Amino acid sequence: MKTNIHPKYYENAKVTCQCGYAFETGSTKPEIHVEICSQCHPFYTGQTKFVDTQGRIDRFKAKVEKAKERNNKTSAKAKKSKSK
Repeated sequence: MKTNIHPKYYENAKVTCQCGYAFETGSTKPEIHVEICSQCHPFYTGQTKFVDTQGRIDRFKAKVEKAKERNNKTSAKAKKSKSK
């Protein structure tokens, strides 16, 4: 191995999640901060959790509802015109 080209390896690097869970692992950084870990990720917990800080999910749901209403109105008009 060449000398002086490899980063320092920390055997006990601390990983901290936003949920408060912390554990140690090996890394080239002494501290790592993550947003989601195995203690709070929906896949592991079985609970649905949305991280939506800008209201994107609510806007999307509103668009879907408007589209459903438009489709219902157009299908009702089509049924009326067929029955004539």
